[in-house]
Amino acid sequence: MQARTGRAFDTGGAKTARGRVDEAFVERVLRHAFFERSPPKSLDRNAFASAARGLSDSSVEDGAATLAALTAGCVARVVPLLPRAPRTWIVGGGGARNLAMLAMLKERLAPASVEPADALGWSGDALEAQAFAYLAVRTLRGLPITFPSTTGAPRPMSGGVVTRAVE
Repeated sequence: MQARTGRAFDTGGAKTARGRVDEAFVERVLRHAFFERSPPKSLDRNAFASAARGLSDSSVEDGAATLAALTAGCVARVVPLLPRAPRTWIVGGGGARNLAMLAMLKERLAPASVEPADALGWSGDALEAQAFAYLAVRTLRGLPITFPSTTGAPRPMSGGVVTRAVE
């Protein structure tokens, strides 16, 4: 949204709601071997950057709708790999305000319910910051922040090197 409209996000999902999903694109990305592998697993944040460039000729609305559908599809693809299907999904961050994406999640994750974190009394905007603060404290205490059972790391591992500012 920032690159194409100068706005940081799609307010309320209005552009997403007006767009047409490129279903072939979504299905092509969801065929990636990553989605077949059982957890623990992880990807680099740019793992699908080249695929996303395939949407560069789409309208803002169609691109937003397609990426929202891809997000919902990615979440839905994990359900069969879980020990039990969740009964409720809690959505935080900016995506929780995209009503079109919430509708897509509800459709793909049914019969489970999909709720914005704010509707449960949680701060959907603060969840990520709180999680990173928790990880930072664990790192400062020399405790691991990643484990073989969650990311496939070879052993429990810390968060890296902490540097102190030089005065």
